[in-house]
Amino acid sequence: MSNAAYKEMWENLDLDLAAHDALLEVLGKFYGDIYLSQQGRLQGAEYLDFVLSEVHGLRIKELQDAKAQGRKIVGSFCVFVPEELTLAVDAVQVGLCAGADAGREAAERIVPRNTCALIKSFVGFKLAKLCPFTESCDLIVGETTCDGKKKTYEAFGEYVNMYVMEVPQQKNACDRDLLRSEMLRYKAELERLTGKTIGVAELRRGVEIVNAKRKAIQRLNALRVADPAPISGRDALLINQISFYDDPVRFTAKINELCDEMERRVARGEGVAPKGTPRLLLAGCPMAVPNWKLPYIVEGAGAVIVGEESCIGTRNIRDLVDETAVAEATTTEEIIDALVDRYMKIDCACFTPNTERLGNIAALAKDMKAQGVIHYSLLFCQPYTHETFKVEKALAQAGLPMLAIETDYSMEDVEQLKTRVQAFIETIEQ
Repeated sequence: MSNAAYKEMWENLDLDLAAHDALLEVLGKFYGDIYLSQQGRLQGAEYLDFVLSEVHGLRIKELQDAKAQGRKIVGSFCVFVPEELTLAVDAVQVGLCAGADAGREAAERIVPRNTCALIKSFVGFKLAKLCPFTESCDLIVGETTCDGKKKTYEAFGEYVNMYVMEVPQQKNACDRDLLRSEMLRYKAELERLTGKTIGVAELRRGVEIVNAKRKAIQRLNALRVADPAPISGRDALLINQISFYDDPVRFTAKINELCDEMERRVARGEGVAPKGTPRLLLAGCPMAVPNWKLPYIVEGAGAVIVGEESCIGTRNIRDLVDETAVAEATTTEEIIDALVDRYMKIDCACFTPNTERLGNIAALAKDMKAQGVIHYSLLFCQPYTHETFKVEKALAQAGLPMLAIETDYSMEDVEQLKTRVQAFIETIEQ
């Protein structure tokens, strides 16, 4: 499509065209500085560049075309929202705009100032009319993973068609029952929204598509164990971010192609940084597009990020839905049970206690041959900031150094963060 056609599409979505143009200009420069400046990138990274360049263009056009065909668009904020069910009614599930200081003043008219940046961001994008994904949605699904989100959804629901999914806070038998009932409630909501009935065949198809996407990223992460690292942490993060926006079947095919290239690079002993470059694991809060500040600082300081322990990382793809159980199922309820079993393995900081996460971080760092961990928390994110102390203790017992960083989306603390990260890397090198 031409730029004029995109502008017409954005105007029809009631975006603030002048503010949106300014946002795209800033993000384009930001992307160029952080991504296009990299040396030794994989050729397959061109796909990532294309997706980001068209994330508000061609991808939105695809969503509008899907709507014209009668398909529904479902927006979500969290890995607890089961894409398998969304796909089972032939709907499209997409992530929503967050990750940047957009519309902050407008957001602070309906949420407190000391709300985390991610929450203020998705509210700000909506109120400032900057997010074509939000405007394309027929339904937006929230979840009760933190008090900040669930109270914000009450206000946000005055602007969008909002549905809130209850997430259990513990992992007892009664909590599994709660998640199962919420899966069934969400299934009924999707059937009401679309007028379609979810059967065994439809659910199997949804599981197959989402499991294939997770397997592609699992394959990519397995290749990142190599030294020298065959892909930068920035590009790996971008892949995880894109997985929430792009068509899942196309995404899976493209990432498997990129993995083919990575395998050839590993076989030749090539990488994005010299062999022996300090290897770090990034853990903690999710990083939505375009939250690339910390990875840029870390890799600019001479380290390479070899894994992401976050919702936009291994927490989203570590576990698959049991394909044997799904293949043998004769009812949708049996497949729902398999979904519940998989989603109850998520080690979100909303759970109390959350000892699983402590073991998972240490195991992931060991598997990825990381020499240290940077634990990232957004300012005012109570769940992950609280867990910082326990994570540091668990990693110390595993013999792994950790640097705790608490920040937001602004660039005001970049120099301070650079100094702290450089000192941490020097400690690891010594």
